[in-house]
Amino acid sequence: MKGRVLIAGFATRHVAQSASRAGYEVCTVDHFCDQDLTLYTKDREKFEDLADLPDAIDRICQRNSFDFFVPTSGAETLPVPVPLMGTPHTVIRRLMDKLDIQHFFESLNVPVPRILPDGEYPAMVKPRSGAGGWRNAVIRNDTEMAAWRELYEDVPHIRQEIVKGDAASVCCVATGSAAMAVTTNEQILRGGDGESMFGFSGSVTPCNHPRAGEMAALAERIAAASGGVGTIGVDFVIGDNGPVAIEVNPRFQGTVDTVEMACGCSLFNLHMDACRGILPRVRSQARRVAVRKILFADRNMTVRADLSLLKEFVSDIPWPGTFFEEEQAVVSVHGWGPDREAALSLLDKHITTVRQYMR
Repeated sequence: MKGRVLIAGFATRHVAQSASRAGYEVCTVDHFCDQDLTLYTKDREKFEDLADLPDAIDRICQRNSFDFFVPTSGAETLPVPVPLMGTPHTVIRRLMDKLDIQHFFESLNVPVPRILPDGEYPAMVKPRSGAGGWRNAVIRNDTEMAAWRELYEDVPHIRQEIVKGDAASVCCVATGSAAMAVTTNEQILRGGDGESMFGFSGSVTPCNHPRAGEMAALAERIAAASGGVGTIGVDFVIGDNGPVAIEVNPRFQGTVDTVEMACGCSLFNLHMDACRGILPRVRSQARRVAVRKILFADRNMTVRADLSLLKEFVSDIPWPGTFFEEEQAVVSVHGWGPDREAALSLLDKHITTVRQYMR
């Protein structure tokens, strides 16, 4: 065993799985505590709201001693009496503010959407804090802008020009002053209408866009200059004029599953090495194409079937009898193959199978 690690945040299964396979003893604090999380963890603590997360961390720390702490979304800035393996809090706070990120990109002369003045439309409106694209919206006029402000109680936000293109990202590892891209990824967004239309709902690794290499080089420059430590994701839109930087995620990203499945690497080992100042000698090469897609409830429903029977190609597996409100994430489904077409074809077959258990 390489040590005992505490992983905490809103969702931890993807990181716990990587850490367990890398040879660490893992405990987690997690909002979901899905079935498959038990496969990779010695101990778990569940919480409901992010406000409850610090107390949940205290409880698990009273039961266990830890060598390392690795935060996921929601826990990045929490003080924890365990050695942090990741980006320092002072850097995290800057990287999690979308206006600060805008200024950071501009200081690097990285292509970035232009900030729009009040009254200019259409605009991409985003809360300055938050993850996963939640509450991002395309606003077309003053009436829609007023409604968005009222809905979210005029949360601090930014207004950017809309960049058309393909949503993509780069997974990097960084030492605080140097970085290397691990993989490029195509991002799958929710689509539709509502506050989650730009929300993350899966990934395809690697990204096969002809300008993916240019995007990876930009991401390395961004990650190296960011001060981030460990695994860092940089989101882009690849438009007609090339990749445009959108934001930085200074933590493990939702692409962990497809990165590891495509490249055969241990992202947790790469993360821990980077935290110790060690980067890979060469960039990882994808051996195949991997895809993950999150399925959401199309109605209020209770999943009564045991989806662990399908664990060969599903993850984030709910316990039988779990109730889901419409639009809540239910389960992740995976596909893979020698190319993108084959991977997506297998994914579709697996989704068809899974949906039979969700009726």
